[in-house]
Amino acid sequence: MISLGTDLGMGQPMEHVMRQSLIALRLAERLGLDETTRAVVYYVGLISWVGCHVDAYEQAKWFGDDLALKNDARQVDLTGTAARAFIVSHVGAGRGLIERARLGVAFVGEGRRDASEMIENHWRATNELAARLGLSEQVRESLYQTFERWDGKGVPAEARGEEILLPARLVNLADVVEVYHQTGGVEAAVAVARERSGSQFDPELVEAFCLDAPALFSDLDGLTTWPAVIAAEPTLQIVLSDEELELALEAMADFTDLKSPWTLGHSRAVAELAGAATTLYGLSEDDARLVRRAGLVHDLGRLGVSNAIWDKRGPLTAAELERVRMHPYLTDRMLASSEALAPVRAIAVQHHERLDGSGYPGGLSGDALTPAGRILAAADAYHAMTEPRPHREAHSAEAAAAELRSGVRQALFDGDAADAVLRAAGHPVNRRREWPGGLTKREIEVLRLLVRGLSNKEIAEQLVISRKTAGSHVEHIYTKLGVSNRAQASLFAVKHGLMIAG
Repeated sequence: MISLGTDLGMGQPMEHVMRQSLIALRLAERLGLDETTRAVVYYVGLISWVGCHVDAYEQAKWFGDDLALKNDARQVDLTGTAARAFIVSHVGAGRGLIERARLGVAFVGEGRRDASEMIENHWRATNELAARLGLSEQVRESLYQTFERWDGKGVPAEARGEEILLPARLVNLADVVEVYHQTGGVEAAVAVARERSGSQFDPELVEAFCLDAPALFSDLDGLTTWPAVIAAEPTLQIVLSDEELELALEAMADFTDLKSPWTLGHSRAVAELAGAATTLYGLSEDDARLVRRAGLVHDLGRLGVSNAIWDKRGPLTAAELERVRMHPYLTDRMLASSEALAPVRAIAVQHHERLDGSGYPGGLSGDALTPAGRILAAADAYHAMTEPRPHREAHSAEAAAAELRSGVRQALFDGDAADAVLRAAGHPVNRRREWPGGLTKREIEVLRLLVRGLSNKEIAEQLVISRKTAGSHVEHIYTKLGVSNRAQASLFAVKHGLMIAG
């Protein structure tokens, strides 16, 4: 699943990493490599590029859209004059001429230092994840050589030729040829392999690849799913215990938050807050565990949005806002790769939905939002407000609590979910009866009259409130319940026993 986030972070179509892994495994099998070596190829293929987003902040600072930068880099043999030309053409991309000139001058000093450190940052982050996932020393040694080149001009430039471990050589080749196959088919993949043979790639591997390229790519588009990658090497199947799954999801959360300096620690904090709130809300321990896991992975889709947007200090354009609104959808698509995480996925995708239907990505409202989803949405909103963002300072805990309560009054958040989050965050909350659908006590009184057929005017007279206030209550009731008329509201009231006196 983390491989899908890697795809997004590199500006590649989802499942690029899975396809490259499948190509590398097929080629390894044709070369007659033993199971132990193929196991190393398998893991190196899946996580070799996972660290490429850890300095996306610096990438966007110097080169604009960090996703476009990494996508374009695969089109160039990054050595010598070609590498220098690539850097020059991308410094300040998307900026005005004056700003590009300013960045060009600054890049000579600070920028070149940042750029030279990026590959090391990527390797260190990938190595850290491999260690947290308990992967072998052989895997980590190959990961260290991910950016080495056959001609010795790679990074950290400590190995060349056959000194580079075979799994690293295989994955390096598979990565590039997969990108070219996507855009130009087998001929383009073979052409780039031959063009870089002896420079970036092992010549013998290139020959083996070119001789069998059509078969290596055969049915690839129809097999680019996680089960297909597992099936390519069935002896490598691993079943995680609950504890191991928790550790893996925590590692994914931490790596997701590295995308931007403004979100460091966000996912883990939201997970802890939402999990605690779920228990206070009255749901089961199993539900609390699911909500916590959903909190850990809810922002995976952020990897698919450029840091030029996430780290922007001014207001976002309409187009930029649309890209931001895509990130829960991307989270959903990434989690869809694992049947085991289906319950977690159903919760995580709701973290930006709102009771009145104004949220995203689905515009869900009322009963369409599950209790777990309502809790995660409130927890995410509250904790985000207590964190600084590029366009604002962090809210105090009290100010964040006031904003969340305001959101409840506006029918954005469920009142009971918000109360549970605030209690979990240490805020005093006046305990009150918990009504279904996030309705308030007054809204229950209005609902009981509404479903009996009273008009807004008659409701106002009975409750001694203004007609406008009664109408506002009716509107909020419909929004919270996700209904549009009296009959639908009646079904909800009967279902939840709201017409029973007392």
